[in-house]
Amino acid sequence: MFLAIKEIKHERLRYSLIIAMIVMISYLMFVLMGMMLGLAGENKAAITSWDTQTVYLNKNANDNMSQSLITRDQLAGKKLNSHEALVGQSPVVIKKTSGKALKQSAQFVGLDPHQYIAKDNIVLTAGRHAYNRHELVVDQSLKAKGYQVGDQVKLNSTSTNYRIVGFAKDAQLNVAPVVYGHLATWRQLRGVTPQVVASGIIANQSEKPGRFGKLGHYSVNQFIQKLPGYAAENSTFIFMIGFLMVISLIIIAVFLYILTMQKMPNYAVLRAQGIPTRYLVATTIHQAVLLMVSGILGGLVLTLITTWLMPMTVPLVLDWPLIVTMAIVLVLLGVVGALLPVRMILKIDPVRALNG
Repeated sequence: MFLAIKEIKHERLRYSLIIAMIVMISYLMFVLMGMMLGLAGENKAAITSWDTQTVYLNKNANDNMSQSLITRDQLAGKKLNSHEALVGQSPVVIKKTSGKALKQSAQFVGLDPHQYIAKDNIVLTAGRHAYNRHELVVDQSLKAKGYQVGDQVKLNSTSTNYRIVGFAKDAQLNVAPVVYGHLATWRQLRGVTPQVVASGIIANQSEKPGRFGKLGHYSVNQFIQKLPGYAAENSTFIFMIGFLMVISLIIIAVFLYILTMQKMPNYAVLRAQGIPTRYLVATTIHQAVLLMVSGILGGLVLTLITTWLMPMTVPLVLDWPLIVTMAIVLVLLGVVGALLPVRMILKIDPVRALNG
């Protein structure tokens, strides 16, 4: 370690450039990971807040709740228990009717006020719960866009006025804010008859497919993976992060290889003086670890600054256990990259190197 630190201090410019590249790579990786988690959270925040464990949809809905319609006949006369709730989902445009004209795309979620989601799983950050069909609770992100408790709004092209009575936490679905209302309002928006009861049934416990035999059955993980764009989005981010890891491996390997080639005469002298090969190998590995740790810490500092400066509209979530895991993987990749110059050190012949 002593020789590794002395060498880095002696060649400050060279090693600073390596650290700078590792800083940028780790910074980009942490930001991409944060954006991946943030977008994933906006896709499924509402589903998670409902404590969802099981989902039932119409079998012909192509795994999409907003396209699903469940009729009374499909329930086969079965009553919902206290762990189940009807949910009606439909995309809407919410429009403010007074003051500054505001329009916002959202996901309307109709609920039965007597079932568990409406009673227990909507966490308010302001205002109160909706008591009737003409009251709405909306996602707290709409507050930053100009909406306030007490605002009169319209949904799509309907003539009915609705009043915002509260803002809810974690009310986002399919990367859009959720507008909570009554199931009767959802039926009106979808233009369906009272024979249609909901888009889906959500349960906060694991249930068997036979519970509603005429409906499609999904575990919460299966349902989330079927959300529009969710799997493709995550796969894209994971591919980019993995590609950056490979780049960091190549960078550390190439730079240490070049530096080792330039220092071969020095290493030959050290070997001729009796310095053991394992000491020189350990020095190279220590250098790789120091460079990676320094670069990762720099990248983490930039990520924290970015998180602080980033506007609320940009989803960026830092998961510290995942960050630590990624940092450890990067350090290990640095050690793997150091194995290339290590092979050169192991093959040093002091006499040939000095004569060459």
